[in-house]
Amino acid sequence: MALIPLTRVQQATVLALVEARRLDGVPADVSRASSFLRQAEERLTQLPLLTSVVVRYGIAYDACHDTGEALLAAYGFRTTNGPGQHEALGRYLRAVFDKPPAERAAQEFDRLRRARNQDRYEAKPVGVAATEKAAQVARTLFEAALTRGLSL
Repeated sequence: MALIPLTRVQQATVLALVEARRLDGVPADVSRASSFLRQAEERLTQLPLLTSVVVRYGIAYDACHDTGEALLAAYGFRTTNGPGQHEALGRYLRAVFDKPPAERAAQEFDRLRRARNQDRYEAKPVGVAATEKAAQVARTLFEAALTRGLSL
């Protein structure tokens, strides 16, 4: 796996997340990164087969999350234990994907997270448009991870 190195700005942003105890630095784990990326790919290939809007949304969100976990592992980070792990992952995605089109997708991840939480914890289900957007974001993040040098 030949990763594109993080720029100075990206490094500084990620290190700020470490200093804020949102991320931990760990040894880079290519095997773990590949495993998460394979999971994301499997979820993406299953999306067209699903008919339930809520289930499709959840699977698309999980594919985004898996892609983020793959990036964390590849670059030698993980989210810290405790509440706010998905929010920290979103911040990490925004730090690493700072150019279009992935930049927009990384920004959208936080909106997806909030909608997922409303569905899960407040019984406010997502609609068809939100589900299509989640699938688009998942595909964009996955492709951007491959472009950064992650491999299956």
